[in-house]
Amino acid sequence: MPPLTSRCVSPDVLKQIYLRACDVELRALKPGNVGLGAPGHGMHAADFTASAQVSAAALTAPALTLGERQSLGERPSLGERIYRAVAATREIVACNTNLGIVLLCAPLLHAMQTGRPGTGLRAALYEVLNAASVDDTKWIYRAIRLASPGGLGASPTHDVAREPEVTVIEAMRAAAHRDRIAWQYCNGYADIFDYALPALAAFKARWGSDEWAASGIYLGLLCRFPDSHVARKHGEVRAVEVSRIAAKLDSRLAQCNAPQEILQRLQRADAKFKRAGINPGTTADLTVATLVACYLEQLLSTDSRNLSLSSRNAQGESHTDRARSSIADSLAVGGTSVSPAVPCNTLTSQE
Repeated sequence: MPPLTSRCVSPDVLKQIYLRACDVELRALKPGNVGLGAPGHGMHAADFTASAQVSAAALTAPALTLGERQSLGERPSLGERIYRAVAATREIVACNTNLGIVLLCAPLLHAMQTGRPGTGLRAALYEVLNAASVDDTKWIYRAIRLASPGGLGASPTHDVAREPEVTVIEAMRAAAHRDRIAWQYCNGYADIFDYALPALAAFKARWGSDEWAASGIYLGLLCRFPDSHVARKHGEVRAVEVSRIAAKLDSRLAQCNAPQEILQRLQRADAKFKRAGINPGTTADLTVATLVACYLEQLLSTDSRNLSLSSRNAQGESHTDRARSSIADSLAVGGTSVSPAVPCNTLTSQE
């Protein structure tokens, strides 16, 4: 994997990457999950678009000056970024749209701003996760309580309703057996780096569409790892059943010359899941994080070929930002390089 070529990347570029990933995932057809032209579970695509827009600043800004911050201009910690992003979201939407997305994407984006030059994304992410402190856990618990995800329940160990006394990794380790997002924290995002990223690259090369590649990743993750959001709300047996259905769809998709061949089958599965209240929200969150990681590695790959180490001012700007901006332009939401996977006639883990 290409190394980080500077200590921090322009916040504007990171914001565009995050928004682009959220937009592509929303345009992808994901049976059971909300998308463009595919509302469900009392939510619409507009809720997720707005959530992405308002959470982006907290996840990517080089400094925060909000609320309880005492030292203006100080770089926020990982935990504070997560809390501020969730708090901004809850000011505009009345349900949990992006807790899982924020939990997964925040460490990736934070790693790009704090990683040492010469460190690859995966190694920088590992450092971020293992450096997260008890204070970070407190911020994250506040974010979880504020988002109030469905089916969370109580835990005898490190319950989020109580003030934590452990680091983020310790807290996530206690939940990893029942929550796939917590599992990523404890295992360096292995599902993403070892399976999803290579598969995404193969899908993109085969179909030439980020949206259809995202659909493929969603089904691939869902059939391999029973969705923990579904398991919390409907039980582990039901979650396994959903994975078996996804496996059949995944197999059919792999056999297609063009993914549009099974569009109607995917739409029928989407309707069936939603009628049953099945929302594989954790899998959708992992899909967003995979796209973020993909776009970050694309950025780093370009840097490693064309850019050199550079100094930055307090706003995180440098003479290399113009080159990076050309990459951001190609990733920009609504760019011409991507076509919708499904017809959009109307306007995670998610409720």
